Amino acid sequence: MRSLTLKLTLAFMLVGLVGVVLVAVLVGGLTRREFDQFVLDRYQSGIIEQAAAYYETTGSWDGLDNFFLRQSQRAEGRRTDMRRAVLYLLDADGQVVVDNRNPDLQNTSAQPDKSLAVPVESAGQVVGFIQFTFPTGTFDMERLPPELEFLSRVNRAIVVSALVAMLLALLIGATLASTISRPVRELTAATKALAGGDLGHQVPVRTDDEVGELAQSFNQMSADLARSNQIRKQMTADIAHDLRTPLSVILGYSEALADGKLPGNVETYGAMHLQAQHLSRLIDDLRTLSLADAGQLSLQRREVDPLDLLEHTALANLPQAEARRITLNVQGERGTVILVDPDRLVQVLGNLVGNALRHTPDGGTVTLSTEPSGGQICMQVRDNGSGIAPNDLPHVFDRFYRADQSRTGDGSSGLGLAIARSLIEAHGGQISVTSETGHGSCFTVCLPAVSGSV
Repeated sequence: MRSLTLKLTLAFMLVGLVGVVLVAVLVGGLTRREFDQFVLDRYQSGIIEQAAAYYETTGSWDGLDNFFLRQSQRAEGRRTDMRRAVLYLLDADGQVVVDNRNPDLQNTSAQPDKSLAVPVESAGQVVGFIQFTFPTGTFDMERLPPELEFLSRVNRAIVVSALVAMLLALLIGATLASTISRPVRELTAATKALAGGDLGHQVPVRTDDEVGELAQSFNQMSADLARSNQIRKQMTADIAHDLRTPLSVILGYSEALADGKLPGNVETYGAMHLQAQHLSRLIDDLRTLSLADAGQLSLQRREVDPLDLLEHTALANLPQAEARRITLNVQGERGTVILVDPDRLVQVLGNLVGNALRHTPDGGTVTLSTEPSGGQICMQVRDNGSGIAPNDLPHVFDRFYRADQSRTGDGSSGLGLAIARSLIEAHGGQISVTSETGHGSCFTVCLPAVSGSV
């Protein structure tokens, strides 16, 4: 039995069958017991009514023992326990007047409990009490045909109801089993497809319950795997491209120098050295990323004032800014302290300022600022340049991503912002960006402040 649908269906059917049988047995037994009690109550009520009528007719209890004898004879055809019943009649003073087991009341030791007796009234006055005493145990019914027909109809109704309930339980169980097992089968097929290399395979989400959440999680995982695979392929292609370009230049110059086709001079060696530096930076960037991914990036932390980091970064980029008449502003107050690796933070800030200068028109402004924010110190690099397109904004921190795909020969590896994010996260902080096309961008770095400095 390997089918989940069949297992669930049989489980629902078994639960329904057990429930129906229990209900049928309990209802049948309760019906018979209550019916017996009803017959017994009618028997007792009839005797009390006839005893009251007898007193109203005769004005006394004389001769009532013959009346009880007739009642006992009538019970012969109805119930074995009824004809063994003991009936006591007590007068208004509580004295035994009639004992159907001792009609002459000779040598009687009967001491009926008046508190258990039923009062008999005549003309609004209590004229006596009747107490019924029956054998303990279940009554042995010797029912009349109408009573047997009634119980027979009740039993048929119980059986029909039980069968209908069982069929409904089976139908509902099969439906629920199919509802549960169908998504499981789809997920199984999708998992096999994913294992076969069909990354990004999706399954329909049919419900909002735990099975639906599982399907959503699978779809998210599948989409992430497909995207990661695509990023890996793109990164491999980008690395190959970025390595091939400087290597091609170096190989071209070296072959020309070896063949004597190109004379060795400062310009030639300078061009080769520039390409070698580009290769060295790319290798260093890849190594930094691999260490960050492995959680092995070493940080030499010490307490520094974030304003000092911004001023140092602005000073390092001042010649480039002055060459294009770009104003570098540094804003903030001293007194706050962060525990960071200064060299790594300068690397991050330098990358952000370099990007800002590259996208800011001549005569523009780049502002570096710092301010406390809820137990953190936030440093911002804001420019009034061209901004970032909305479609590119979510990907600016992706590896090898370039918003301007034509900008591949400027020495940039496309890893700067990815490294910046890895370094900031290694410090326990966050980096984010907001931008408006045509009005500039703002990169924000938030790091935990040293306790007591905010």
